[in-house]
Amino acid sequence: MTMTATHPQTAGAAPTVPPASAPKPVYGVLAAASLSHFINDMTQSLFVASYPLFKGGFSLSFAQIGLLTFVYQVTASLLQPLIGRYTDRHPLPYSLPFGMLSSLSGLLTLAFASSYPMLLVGAILLGTGSSIFHPETSRLARLASGGAPGRAQSLFQIGGNAGSAVGPLLIAYFVLPHGRPALAWFALSALLGVIVMAGLGRWYQAHLRARATVPARAAPAAYPAAQLRRIMAVLIALLISKFFYIASITSYYIFYLMQHFGVSEHAAQIDLFIFLAGMALGTLVGGPLGDRIGRKRVIWVSILGALPFTLVLPYVGLTATVALSGIVGLILSSAFPSIVVYGQELIPGRIGMVSGLFFGLAFGLGGLGAALIGVLADQVGIDMVYRICAFLPAIGLLAIFLPDLEKHPAP
Repeated sequence: MTMTATHPQTAGAAPTVPPASAPKPVYGVLAAASLSHFINDMTQSLFVASYPLFKGGFSLSFAQIGLLTFVYQVTASLLQPLIGRYTDRHPLPYSLPFGMLSSLSGLLTLAFASSYPMLLVGAILLGTGSSIFHPETSRLARLASGGAPGRAQSLFQIGGNAGSAVGPLLIAYFVLPHGRPALAWFALSALLGVIVMAGLGRWYQAHLRARATVPARAAPAAYPAAQLRRIMAVLIALLISKFFYIASITSYYIFYLMQHFGVSEHAAQIDLFIFLAGMALGTLVGGPLGDRIGRKRVIWVSILGALPFTLVLPYVGLTATVALSGIVGLILSSAFPSIVVYGQELIPGRIGMVSGLFFGLAFGLGGLGAALIGVLADQVGIDMVYRICAFLPAIGLLAIFLPDLEKHPAP
């Protein structure tokens, strides 16, 4: 059963019932989805924040660090749209806890890895966990949105951003003092995630049974294929701009601060938290703002608007660098909830595929960016990397070619 063909809200269409009886967001489900996202992305942020431990323990080059990120993120990016496409036709509510189990296994593998190839295996397990988790849970958030999909996406995604933000703090205050095997303790949080996801699976299954009695309605007609390809090309270019720059921070910012300013690894982990906290705040704001003023406006401002700050960041002192990183994280991250919902409304009836595609691109582009930036850093130095990457948000100018879906729905 195609889920978006039987529910007005999942197709981005106007409700067919009077406003008094319009559905309301199911905040309990959204909160549980956000908590699960927090746990999922926290376990994966521990992986990224452990790069200095991996680098020192296994004598890795920047290129090997980039390959580690590439393997992890590409695993997720290749599987997510495929899983999303399949579950558009065959929803799998109880696949949710299995994704968390894969992430749990990956974390344990990283904690006790004895070689670089074992680190790669752990990265693959983490990527597989994300590939299962994101498409179905994003769809579930849309089902529980009550007609406010931007807000629902923000609430869902804020959990992931918050989980990513605490990773460096956990590394700084818990893992560094006790060593890499301390990562294994966080498998307990992943086990909690399995339990929460099992509960969400039950709600999802009950929701599907209830909706099975609702007569199916046809999805709105899509844009012509040629126009759709152009729009998707613009969105992908914007994602390249966003996630290449984010990869330069999440993968190499700690090394930049340690080398450029001579700060300790502990202090650099704290400073990375500022950027990640800015991303979490931007995610929380971006979705509801898109519901209110239109998603194209949010996409336009959030990517191009970061440009002045990225251009200045490589040339200022430590305090200003940390402050600017937080501002850049806030502005850039506000785009993603709107991009996901924009895509869901652009291609109605394909919620899982679109969600999987964009979350997959987020991982894949981030991994590709990390790999390329790692090679570049080995060649020209980490300082020059940030001077070059500063121009990436200029790609945001391409947002002018996106149609305003609120004013011009698909024909």
